[in-house]
Amino acid sequence: MKNIIYLLILTIVFTSQGTSQELSLSPKNNSANLALLKSEKSKMSWSMVKDSTEIKIGDIHSIVRKEKDSIIITTTVLMHRSNSKWIDSTIVGTKNLKPIYHSSYNQQRDMVLKFGKKITGYYLDKQANTKTKISEEVKEPFFDSNFYPQLLRLLPLNNGYSKTISIFDYNPKAKIGVLTASIKDTKESTLEHNGKLKQVWKIETTDEISNNTSTITYYIDMLTRKILKQELDLGSRKMIMRLVE
Repeated sequence: MKNIIYLLILTIVFTSQGTSQELSLSPKNNSANLALLKSEKSKMSWSMVKDSTEIKIGDIHSIVRKEKDSIIITTTVLMHRSNSKWIDSTIVGTKNLKPIYHSSYNQQRDMVLKFGKKITGYYLDKQANTKTKISEEVKEPFFDSNFYPQLLRLLPLNNGYSKTISIFDYNPKAKIGVLTASIKDTKESTLEHNGKLKQVWKIETTDEISNNTSTITYYIDMLTRKILKQELDLGSRKMIMRLVE
C-alpha cells in the first residue's frame, strides 16, 4: 500500500584514494529501465501475522497504465470488515519518472499534490475537520514516494545492489519534504508462488518515514519483474502482501 514510503540519506563510499559521496537516485540520476514496465492490472492479498498465523485484513488492487508521455498508477485498498476504501493515484513522466500528480483518499483524510516549480494542493483532515493549503518549494530532485515500489522493479538489480533514493512525502502527522529510502541489500533467492518455484530478487529496504525502524522486503520475479511478495516488519508487528493475480 502506497501511502507508504520514501526519502534522502547520503552514502559515504570509502576507497583507497579517499572519500566520495554517492548520489541518491532521482529523476536527474536515474538508472531505471522503462522497458521493464508494462501496462497491467494486479491484485495482492494483505495479511497480518499474529503468533505465526496469517490473518487476512484486505486486498490491494493496482492498475498501471503506460502511455506515451506519462505513467498512471491507481491503487485501491479494500479492507475486510470495513466498507471504507483507500484510493491512491500517481502520475509520473515517462522521460525521467519525474512526479506530476498524486492524490490519496481515505476515511481519515484526503490529499492532492500537483508537482511543478512548487508543490501545490491540499490536505483535508476529516477527523479534525481542517483543510490545509499546500505550497512547498523544493530545490533538489525527487521521486513521488507512492511510485517507489514501482521504481524498484526497473532498477539494474544484482547481488549486493544497494542505493539511496530521494523521494517526497507529505504527512503533517509525521514528516514533510524530501526524505530518503534506502535499498540496504539485494540478493538472488527463490520463492514458491502459486505452486511454482520462482527465481526472485530479494530486496531489503527501509526509509526515513519510519525513522529507519521498519523494514520492507520485496520479492521481485527476475523474469517478469512483478512484485510477488512484500514483507513489512514494523517492530513488534509483521504484515505480508502476496500477488494473487
